[in-house]
Amino acid sequence: MAGKTVLITGGTGGIGKATALGLAARGARVAITGRDAERAARAAEEIRAVASAPVEVFIADLSSQQEVRGLAGEVMQTLDRLDVLVNNVGGFWNSRRLTADGLEYTFALNHLAPFLLTNLLLEPLKDSAPARVVTVSSGAQAMGRMDFADLQAERSYSGQRAYNQSKLANVLFTYGLAARLAGTRVTANALHPGVVRTAFGAEDPGPLQGFLTPLVQRWMKSPEQGAQTSIHLASAPELENVTGQYFANSTAKKSSKRSYSRADADRLWQLSAALVGLESDSERSTNLP
Repeated sequence: MAGKTVLITGGTGGIGKATALGLAARGARVAITGRDAERAARAAEEIRAVASAPVEVFIADLSSQQEVRGLAGEVMQTLDRLDVLVNNVGGFWNSRRLTADGLEYTFALNHLAPFLLTNLLLEPLKDSAPARVVTVSSGAQAMGRMDFADLQAERSYSGQRAYNQSKLANVLFTYGLAARLAGTRVTANALHPGVVRTAFGAEDPGPLQGFLTPLVQRWMKSPEQGAQTSIHLASAPELENVTGQYFANSTAKKSSKRSYSRADADRLWQLSAALVGLESDSERSTNLP
């Protein structure tokens, strides 16, 4: 990874920090994002201890579209290239809450944030090609359903259902992105990191999660183990031309049947573009001469 630049969202703890440490140790120039400046500074010091290249830190709350846009602008001003974008940030909330943009938090952070950031950074990725977009999904995508009639869960909210939907959205987005990037030498793949011991969901856990997590922690992966598939997708030479795939344990796997719906992928893309204020495919084709 020497000479390569990698941006990892949510790189201040858990799987994200472990991914950053692993890629920095392989020679990459690593940049991380985080919400808390002090926590980000501590993470950066850890990464610098194993890095042979500079480590950059960007502070942004990715639940806010304004901050996602600000982050993209900072990245393009600070980094002279972008070889890999790892969309790692995400979470689980048992209670329904809204972002600064008035959107349901789980859908906004887990799906709309990587959707918007990736689209805003496509030009530096293309300019650095061969380049890669790696999106951290979850095995929960297999239980997900896209409720297009109630994407914001205004009529009925379940933390688990919202999370499952957002992780399915990650895979649908990845497959849609891979198709749109055909011929650019920018690849897009998604992954399941496994069940990992992190602070995931600790801010607002569900009752079952609060009960079960202490009981099963000994069988969970460490953050370092959970990061291995992200590191593999970001760095393995043999994956340079592999795109539109879903990985678990560093191996390509079949994702859920629903994730292969081209109609759902296209519908999700158009709705997501509208929600984040990006030009949709249909608008782009209408504007062609």
